[in-house]
Amino acid sequence: METPELRRALGFWAAIAVVIGTSIGSGIFLVPTKMVNAVGTPSMVFVVWIFGGILTLFGALSYAELSAALPGAGGEYVYLNAAYGPFFGFIYGWTQTWVAKPASIATLATGFFTYLGDFFPSLGNVFYTVPLPIGPDFKPLEIRYGQFVGIALILLLAGINYLGVRVGGRVQIVVTAVKLALIGGVIVAGLVSPAGNTANFHTSVIPHPGGVAGFFVALVAALWAYDGWNNAGMLGSEIDQPQKNLPRSLILGTTCMMGIYLLTNLTYFYVLSGPEVGASPRVAADAMRRVLGSPGGAAVSIAAMISIFAALNGSILSGSRVPFAMSRGGLFFASIGKVHPHYRTPGPAIALLGVVSCLITLSGQYDQLYTLVIFPSWILYGMTAASVIVLRRKRPDLPRPYRVLGYPVVPVLFVFVALALLYSTLRSSPRESGIGLGLIAAGLPFYFYWKGRKSGSA
Repeated sequence: METPELRRALGFWAAIAVVIGTSIGSGIFLVPTKMVNAVGTPSMVFVVWIFGGILTLFGALSYAELSAALPGAGGEYVYLNAAYGPFFGFIYGWTQTWVAKPASIATLATGFFTYLGDFFPSLGNVFYTVPLPIGPDFKPLEIRYGQFVGIALILLLAGINYLGVRVGGRVQIVVTAVKLALIGGVIVAGLVSPAGNTANFHTSVIPHPGGVAGFFVALVAALWAYDGWNNAGMLGSEIDQPQKNLPRSLILGTTCMMGIYLLTNLTYFYVLSGPEVGASPRVAADAMRRVLGSPGGAAVSIAAMISIFAALNGSILSGSRVPFAMSRGGLFFASIGKVHPHYRTPGPAIALLGVVSCLITLSGQYDQLYTLVIFPSWILYGMTAASVIVLRRKRPDLPRPYRVLGYPVVPVLFVFVALALLYSTLRSSPRESGIGLGLIAAGLPFYFYWKGRKSGSA
């Protein structure tokens, strides 16, 4: 009996919807506050957005060559494996499967019920308190009603993606289109409003920490908002004509994101002053409330929920392919590599990602976990960009339908900025960085176990 395999059922629009839809989640509505407080002025906020966008574009250009040359399920897992061997591929997959992707999904699910709480405030009430020091900061764990909403949403989208990659792709296209239309409405409403004032662009706040350190704090916030652009490569085995569609979706999607972020921030600072943005926990809602009154704030909450919904769907659609690829490579549980004979989806991998994400949502530890993996994740992102150079030397005959524009300057600059970001993160958060590396080290016994089993069966 023939073993069922994944099906190439995603076209260009689905691929670009994954790039844009997965990246633009809740960050667009929140991070300008942290950024202006870190750097002090609206003009510096724009500098950080542009710098972060160019850095992301350099990453996308580098990944475009890799995804076109090695269009397999798992994205970075495939690229790191090819460039450096299975150890680094496993490290990436282990981090993504158990911490990075589930924590990201849990963060999005929590953001969804937080905005839903604007209409149903009781979602923030405590359902039950676990009298053990297992909550954030080792306090008793408070389980809120909203967390059940977040879990239900994760399970719903996991079920949709279980039913077929084409179904998940269509959902991604539709909700991303609606998301962009709503964000476009926010931009237009703000920029044409008589409540706006160009003098706001010249206001400032007292920066903390300011200077170079403040720049990197703001950059981390911006990169969090851009994060997700690389997810289309994880679907390499299911995108039609990947040699053409993956590079196009990565490059065009990243460029569109940069434009959207700059326009939304232009809107915020046109309507609100620098100090007002710095004091606002929900800058988009406050800006629209000034323009349209209470209905404006409600409209932003709806836009945020749709934006988060699209990011959640794209994260589950793409993220589940990483443990699937690890299993197919013999470095994970064999059952996770199975494909549903009818739906042609990696059902066990989708279920695993959904369950782990639900547990992290229930634990309330998503924010801390995501912070812990920033440092090791950027080590692997930098190594992935560098693998463009490694593979040019190691496998010169590898077919490359797309070659990175500006080689070798583009991948080298991405790697250098990644190193600077790592240095800044290590200095500002040495404890979190060390714990993050410890989480990765916890996977080493499993790597050697699965590697030994794979060698024994060869």
